[in-house]
Amino acid sequence: MSRPIPLPDSKSSPTRTVAIVGGGPAGLMAAEVLAQAGVRVDLYDAMPSVGRKFLLAGKGGLNLTHAEPADAFAGRYGERRGPIESMLRRFGPAELRSWAQGLGIGTFVGSSGRVFPLDLKAAPLLRAWLHRLRGLGVRFHMRHRLIGWAERAERDGAIAANALAFETPQGAVTVEADAVLLALGGASWSRLGSDGAWVPWLHARSVDVAPLRPSNCGFDAAHPDPDADAAVPMQAGWSEHFRSRHAGAPVKNVALQCAGPEGRSFAQAGEFVITEGGVEGSLVYAASAWLRDAIEGVGRAVAHIDLLPGRSAEWVAREVAHPRGSRSLATHLKARLGLDGVKAALLRELLPRAVLADPLRLAAAIKSLPLVLTAPRPIDEAISSAGGVRFEAMDADGMLNALPGVFCAGEMLDWEAPTGGYLLTASCASGVWAGEGVLRYFGKNPVAHCVAAPS
Repeated sequence: MSRPIPLPDSKSSPTRTVAIVGGGPAGLMAAEVLAQAGVRVDLYDAMPSVGRKFLLAGKGGLNLTHAEPADAFAGRYGERRGPIESMLRRFGPAELRSWAQGLGIGTFVGSSGRVFPLDLKAAPLLRAWLHRLRGLGVRFHMRHRLIGWAERAERDGAIAANALAFETPQGAVTVEADAVLLALGGASWSRLGSDGAWVPWLHARSVDVAPLRPSNCGFDAAHPDPDADAAVPMQAGWSEHFRSRHAGAPVKNVALQCAGPEGRSFAQAGEFVITEGGVEGSLVYAASAWLRDAIEGVGRAVAHIDLLPGRSAEWVAREVAHPRGSRSLATHLKARLGLDGVKAALLRELLPRAVLADPLRLAAAIKSLPLVLTAPRPIDEAISSAGGVRFEAMDADGMLNALPGVFCAGEMLDWEAPTGGYLLTASCASGVWAGEGVLRYFGKNPVAHCVAAPS
C-alpha cells in the first residue's frame, strides 16, 4: 500500500503547492518561477540527482544558446516556430544569458555565434542554480519514478489529476498538490531518465501526443553495387573495406543538401563522422528532421554532399578532366583537387565504376555526391526527440485541456530544434512559460514574479 507524502492543505493554508516531475532545465526553471512567487514547490525525479542530461550535454563545453538574430533563431524551430517564438519573447537568448550572469556565470559568444559559459562547464552553473532553488525553499525528492496517477477515487469516481503515484527505494508513495507540472523529457538517452514512459499514461487520459521520433540523430547508410550504372542502393551499411578503414573518421569542410516536404530544402556547410554503418555528427544532426521525414515518407533519403564547397563546379570539372597520363585516379584526385583520405574513399564507396571512369559524371558527383540513408538510428541513441504533447492539447498557459491543473514543459512537448543552444534555450523558455501558467491558474500575476536576473 502506498504512503502519502504530506503537503500543506490549500484549504487551510494560503500557500499553494505544486508538484514538478522532472529535474531537467525545464523543470528547474519552472521551479524557480514558482518558488519566487511564494508557491510551495516539491520537485521529483527518477534519478539520484537532477540535471544529468544537462551535465552530459555540457561535457564538451556547455552550449547555452546562440547569438544569431531573433528571426533566424525562431526559424530553427520549423513547424513549431509559432508557439516556441511566443515563449522566447518572454525568455529568450538574452534573458538566458542575463539569468546565468545572475548566478555568477559569465558567458561569451564563440566564433560560430554559439554562447558558452566563460569556463565552458555545466557543473558550476548547475550547482549555483540548485543553491538558489534550495534557498527559495524548493524541496527535491530523488529516486522517485513516476508510474502514473494514483488510484484514488474522487467524488464522481474519477481519478484526481493532481494525485501522483511514485516508486521509490522505500516503496510506493502518493503525492497530491494544487497543481502538477510535468517536465519528463522525451525518449532519448533513457539511461539519464528520459524514456518516454509517460506517453501511454497521457494517452489513457485522452491527451493528444504525437509519436516520439529521433531528432539530432545519426542514420544508417547504403552503398550501391559498384558494377551498376547508377547509384542504386543494393546493400545496407558500408562495405567491409570502407567500414574497417574509415569508421570513426571525420569528414570535414563539406556541405550537405537535401530536399524537404512542400518544396523546402536544407543546405549547410560543416562536417560529419563516418560510423560503423552510416553517418552522424553536427552536419547530419542539423539535417536530421529533413532526412528522417523523407525516410518516413518514401523509405529513404538522399543527402547530396559537396566534397569541395570552396571550389566552383567549373573548376572541379576542369581539374578532373585534366589528362592524368599513367597516374592512378586516386593520385590524380589528390594532386589536382586535394581529394584524398576519407573523401576519396567516399567517392569509391558511393559511385559505380562507370561514374568513376567518366570525368564529367565524376566531377558532378564531387560537387553533389549522393549519400543514400535508409533509417535513423534508434531514438535512445539520439541527442533529442521530436513529437510529444501537442500544443493543441493545451491551453495558452501550458495546461492540458483534458487534465485541469496539469501543465507540461520541456522536451516532452511536440517540438524539435537543432543543436547549437536551441534545445536548451527553448526548454528553459518552456519552463518559464509553464511556471507562469501555473501562477495564472492560481490567480497570481506572473509579471511580478519573473526569473531572477542581475540587479
